[in-house]
This record gives sequence, C-alpha cells and structure tokens, in this order.
Amino acid sequence: MTTLQQPQHPVLAAVAAVTASLEGVAQSNPSFMATDQKATALLEIAQAKAQLAELELRVLATADDVAAESAARDVAAWLHHHTHQRPETLRADLRLAGALDRTYHQVAAAMRRGDCNTAQAHVIVSALDDLPADLDPEVRVKAEEALVGYATRFDPTQLRRLGRRILDVIAPEIAEAEEAKRLAAEEAHARKKTRLAMRRLGDGTTRISAVVPDAAADRLATNLEAFASPRREDGTRTDTGEYLPYDRRLGRAFCQLLETLDPSRLPIHGGDATTVIVTIDLDQLRKEAGIAQILGGSPITAAEARRLACTANIIPAVLGGASEVLDLGRKERFFTAAQRRALLLRSATCEAEGCDIPGTWAEAHHWIAWAQAGATDLDNAALLCSHHHHRAHDAAYLHERLPNGAIRFTRRT
Repeated sequence: MTTLQQPQHPVLAAVAAVTASLEGVAQSNPSFMATDQKATALLEIAQAKAQLAELELRVLATADDVAAESAARDVAAWLHHHTHQRPETLRADLRLAGALDRTYHQVAAAMRRGDCNTAQAHVIVSALDDLPADLDPEVRVKAEEALVGYATRFDPTQLRRLGRRILDVIAPEIAEAEEAKRLAAEEAHARKKTRLAMRRLGDGTTRISAVVPDAAADRLATNLEAFASPRREDGTRTDTGEYLPYDRRLGRAFCQLLETLDPSRLPIHGGDATTVIVTIDLDQLRKEAGIAQILGGSPITAAEARRLACTANIIPAVLGGASEVLDLGRKERFFTAAQRRALLLRSATCEAEGCDIPGTWAEAHHWIAWAQAGATDLDNAALLCSHHHHRAHDAAYLHERLPNGAIRFTRRT
C-alpha cells in the first residue's frame, strides 16, 4: 500500500529556500564586493529581515496549538525553551503578532513589502493602541496609514514622537481636546505612581530610588546639569585626576543641590523652617579628624562639618563637655548675596591657583573657620569651586594665599 506524501506548505518551502540560499553564500567573502554592491546588499538584507520577521509574526499569531502540544504557557515560552532567545523579546513579538493579525493589517502589509521593520512596527502599534478608545474607526485607519507611510522616512524614536501627535495631522479638529485628556490622564497616573525610597547600605552610602512625574524629573535634570556641566572641571575629575563618568557627576551634583537649598523657602517642620542641625563637641571641632553628628541622621567628619558651615544651610551647634550648647550658630553666618557679588568683583573665577571655574559656580569659604571664630566678612572670604572648597577642608592639604591673591594648595608630606 502506497502512502501519499503530504505536500510541503509554502511557508516551509520559502524558509527552506532562504536557508539554502544562505548556505550557498556561507563561504563568500564580502570584502571582494564593490562598494556599490555592499551598499545594495546592506539595504536589501534590511528589507529581507523585515519580510522574514513579518512571516515569523504571522506564524506566531496562529501557533497556540504548538504551545498546547507540550503544555507550554504560550508559544513565546515554547520558543524561548527551544531557541534560547530573550523571553521578554519573544513575549513582545507575540503581542505584536496578535495585534497585526487582529487589527493592524496595514502595518503587516508594510512589513511584508520590507517597508517597515519590527522595531518600527512595535512603535506604530503602541501609538495606535494609545489613541482614544472611542475614536472614529475611519480616523484610526487614517492614523495607521499615515504612520506606515512615515516608516519609510523615520526611525523608531522619531516615529514614537510622531505617533504621539498623529491626531494633529489627520484630525486637527479633535487633536487638542484629546491631547488635553491624555495629558490629564498621564499626570494623574504619574501622581499615583510617585514614590521615593531610601535604604542605608551600611558603607557610608544610601541608595535612593524614585519614580516621579516627567515634569519633576525634567526640573531636577535641569538643576543637576547646572552643577554637572562638563565645563566645570572641578566636578568632572576625582582627586587623582581620573575622569568622572556622567552618572557619578550627577550624583555629586545632587549632593551639591541639597547643600544649596534655601531652608527659608521650605515648609515649616517642627516649628521652624526646615533646617539641618549639626552637633559637635568643641574638642572634636578643633581636631582635624574629629566627628560631628547630623541631628537625627548620620555622623560626619569635623572637616565636612566645617565645610558645610561655609555654604550649606545648616546650623552648627557646638557642645561643651556635658553636652551643653556653647554656641548655636545663626544662618547670618553665611555670606550674603551682596558679599558674594563683591567677591565676584574681586575675582571672576575660583581663587585657587590655575583654576578657571567661573565665580558664579563657586562657593564662599571662610578663610578662618567658624570653629576658630572666623568672621563672615570679605577679609575672611575666599571664592572656591566645589573641588577646591573640599580641598580647603581636607586635612591632607595645606593652602595659602599668594601675593597676587591666588590660593595655592599643596599636599601635606
């Protein structure tokens, strides 16, 4: 008895043909191709990848039975097990496959022509899904048509921006009202998601993680950039001259931002404007290696306390032997805006020898520290960038004012 062989499905035949063609050029060296041939090959390969990706998505959309055959959760999980691809990528592709199969046929057709790649398709489908649920179906079809057309000219990032404003193009009469509703929904969602957590790591650092509205993040980024500007050499290198990566510059900038906050503009906290109080014993204050304590917080070195007393909005509380308050510093100890302007007239840059950081980015430093009853006046003031201000309070360095007014730092031997 003769068994009839089932004819091969066209999809399998196409895949076999592609595989055979690739095997045929496995030993071909593209180094010997002409420049125009390489250019043509790269463009046609990109187009073929989009077409092959669409074929894979088309099969994925109908492959529930493959997963059921082995009791896999879904075909993405089955494919992950057999091909070892990233599971999150496979799940995203499975969602895209379903969307193209059910709804977005123009996107699928563009991929079949090689006019839209997988990354662009993800962005287009996401933009279309974000359109109002009660939108006129004809308007939705026009939106899909417009975005598919843009795919031949714009990359996924640009398409994402265009997708957010697609109603401005195809239905300007309703775009503004829909945008207002979308923004209101986003802002409400952002308020609901906003949170901040701080966890002590036990090594002198605290991990801060937060989810905040985009607008708040934009304001924070703008403020941090003022401190982390690459033109600020004091903030871009370590003490040993090593270049600081951007994330570390932002971390330092965040610390500087907190130090320059004006407590008088913060909400009342405990009966007074929110203010940080640093307590320190008098004998510790006079030691180079002394220890201070932020009230309700962590211990810091006496050098750090002396530096903060120059610029940060803190109140230093100096304690005697029985912890009685010998001196509760007032914020008048800080240099006034008028004094800072006078310092800028005296020196347009950081006064450290050879430093050209603008004075507007620098900090006013007490030449004679407040621990030694240094006055807050121009004769006792020095304008130092953040880097040199830290060195001025670093016991490892000596500093002296030269006859020309510049301040020279030398490492102690």
